[in-house]
Amino acid sequence: MKIGNQRDFWSGLMFVGVGTAFAVGSLDYSFGNSARPGPAYFPFGLGVLMAILGALVLLGSLKAKTSDGNPVGAFAWKQLVIILGSIALFGFLLPRAGLFVTLPLLVIGSSMASDEFKLKEALFNATLLTVMSWAVFSKGLGLTIPLLPTFLGA
Repeated sequence: MKIGNQRDFWSGLMFVGVGTAFAVGSLDYSFGNSARPGPAYFPFGLGVLMAILGALVLLGSLKAKTSDGNPVGAFAWKQLVIILGSIALFGFLLPRAGLFVTLPLLVIGSSMASDEFKLKEALFNATLLTVMSWAVFSKGLGLTIPLLPTFLGA
């Protein structure tokens, strides 16, 4: 069987792999039931759904007819390093610098990976996401997330 659309084939394969990994990884936790779901309930369901959708995309790529096979382009290493670096910096700084410092750094830093980066838009997004994250996680759900840097006594 010939691959008609390489991009869909490889992205479908990636979704099947990631979905399967999440579903299998969640098997070590308790499922609970529908009324009181356990820690495995959501990752297992999401993993299975992701694997099914990936399989549909993968199978569709085998039936697709494109003139050049829609080849996969060059790998964007620079953007990958910028985004993963921003996430790693967020994880490292959150307990030390708090949400109000680290989330804007994450949003602005990862936005810099785009060729269409505009500081004004990144600042707006960072502000909106920080306020919404504070409202949902800190106020709404009552999670204890450090909000300010530790040197400020928070």
